[in-house]
Amino acid sequence: MLDKDDFLYPRSRYYGQVNPENLVFNANLQEFAQKASYICNLETAGKITPKEAYEQIKELWKQLKRAKKQLGIGEEPFKEDSQ
Repeated sequence: MLDKDDFLYPRSRYYGQVNPENLVFNANLQEFAQKASYICNLETAGKITPKEAYEQIKELWKQLKRAKKQLGIGEEPFKEDSQ
């Protein structure tokens, strides 16, 4: 039997450069996309207002940005200087 979280939040395989930070960020990104999709569907069905949907997605986006910054995604701290 499938776990409820596996059913509600399926994960796709990661094909990018493998390192712990990228894997964690990819999981966060997939979770963001899944939750944003649910919020959009709730708004489309009239279960929440457009403003509520916007605020919820905005908060998810802030969480994703914090995770990106904490993981150092997009930064190259060990890149050697060319001399």
